[in-house]
Amino acid sequence: MQQLTDLVARARADADGIGSAPPPPRVIPIQPALPLTASEGEVARILQICNACRYCEGFCAVFPAMTRRLEFGKADTHYLANLCHNCGSCLHACQYAPPHEFAVNVPQAMAQVRLQTYHDYAWPPAMGALYKKAGLTVALALAGGLALFLVLAVAMSGSLLHAPLAGNFYAIFPHNFLALLFGTVSLFVVLALAMGVRRFWREVSPANDSANGSGKAPAMPGVRGPASTEAVSDVLRLKYLGGGHGEGCNNEDDRFTLWRRRMHHFTFYGFMLCFASTCVATLYHYLFDLHAPYALTSLPVLLGTAGGIGLVVGPVGLLWLNLRRNAAHGDVAQRPMDRGFIALLLLTSLTGLALLAWRDTQFMALLLAVHLGVVMALFLTLPYGKFAHGMFRSAALLKSAIEKRLPNRLQLGAD
Repeated sequence: MQQLTDLVARARADADGIGSAPPPPRVIPIQPALPLTASEGEVARILQICNACRYCEGFCAVFPAMTRRLEFGKADTHYLANLCHNCGSCLHACQYAPPHEFAVNVPQAMAQVRLQTYHDYAWPPAMGALYKKAGLTVALALAGGLALFLVLAVAMSGSLLHAPLAGNFYAIFPHNFLALLFGTVSLFVVLALAMGVRRFWREVSPANDSANGSGKAPAMPGVRGPASTEAVSDVLRLKYLGGGHGEGCNNEDDRFTLWRRRMHHFTFYGFMLCFASTCVATLYHYLFDLHAPYALTSLPVLLGTAGGIGLVVGPVGLLWLNLRRNAAHGDVAQRPMDRGFIALLLLTSLTGLALLAWRDTQFMALLLAVHLGVVMALFLTLPYGKFAHGMFRSAALLKSAIEKRLPNRLQLGAD
């Protein structure tokens, strides 16, 4: 009765106020959400459709993570886009894929947002923007420019063709000069990657997720250790390049193939073997006072040779797959960046193996200058393309492993 009396009184007050100035509107403060870009909005639209269907829930880590959300803000789209391994399985399984009017294409939408994250989290941002616009051109121009600079430096200080020096690189470029040059570049790369990953993790971190709408960060006792172990295992095995079912990814069409996973393994472990070779050589030099050149049977040379072979086989395979990949399986605008990174990896390994093969000849100085220029170009572009993508994906896998061990905030049913 009291509510009816209040309603009548409000109606009379409104009637009495006809013709007079309207009262000031009541304003309810709302915390604004960050606006989505067109590609982020497309991911949000598609995932809301997927959330209603859930046919692909068991395919990969993306879909279980999706079911823990009803809305998809900027941080959610960035997290899920980097969690996606672009295998293509969901596209060919989807009943709402093009030409259906819903036009659901998860791999393509995720790839477009993933490309955006390379720029959004890049440090400094200008380098990310440049590499995003012309990745292949920047990579090849930088490699060619640095190699030419070092070749000219060698030519001005002596001769590009010389008497055999028994593989002594330091007779061309002093050890301290190389250590200072590549040490400085390496510190910049580590700093740039750390800044990018830090910014990404601060946005998508599980600590930002409120528990049951309370606004408090979820408690995670005993979670981080097992979650970190699982994430590292998933990264090292490239688990989700198996398509979620172990049969592989889709490349040209709806046939499954494991070649993409295998070529990634060749590339990843080839790179790690080359890194191990450098670390062992550093220990030999500073700890055991053993200086280069090292014998062909020494550990640094064996590790570097195996890594170099891996970095030929892997990038060649990835380039072949990239050239044949169906445009619907990814973002065509990302291909120059992908191919730029592949080209630098391939040039690094080819020039390194050539230098090893002809280090005892008169061409060593020329080959050394070209190889060092290509390696420096590779290092300088690492924080702005596919290598950074590997770091973001590892962070996304860590978040996935953490949140799957926490209670579902939605509490709409069993996980």
